Amino acid sequence: MSLVKWIEFQKLGDHRGSLVSIEQGKLIPFEIKRVYYIYHTGEGVSRGFHAHHNLKQVAICMAGQCRMVLDDGRSREEVVLDCPTKGILIEGLTWREMHDFSENCVLLVLASEPYEESDYIRDYTEFCKLISE
Repeated sequence: MSLVKWIEFQKLGDHRGSLVSIEQGKLIPFEIKRVYYIYHTGEGVSRGFHAHHNLKQVAICMAGQCRMVLDDGRSREEVVLDCPTKGILIEGLTWREMHDFSENCVLLVLASEPYEESDYIRDYTEFCKLISE
């Protein structure tokens, strides 16, 4: 089973431009309790390097591109996010890393819960130990 679960958003628009509408309960399989975005990531900088116990997220690259690595302790998959009409669903207990941000990358993240430090697993060895229990 693939770790990468794509969500495709319908693009609307005409000669004036494009629009994508995101509604919880339709394509987003959880109540959205937090929205944030990552931008102006410096050249050669990678982000993430953590998992969550329970948090679910959908990551959408609104502009530019980045490479996302997902790992469930048994398999590891990489995907390039480069389209504002496609996002990936990231379940709890999935290690995530973001690499190779383009200069103009804006990565939007929809989250199922507000920020809670105790939900983070920031050590990969601890993550692997937790998964194997």
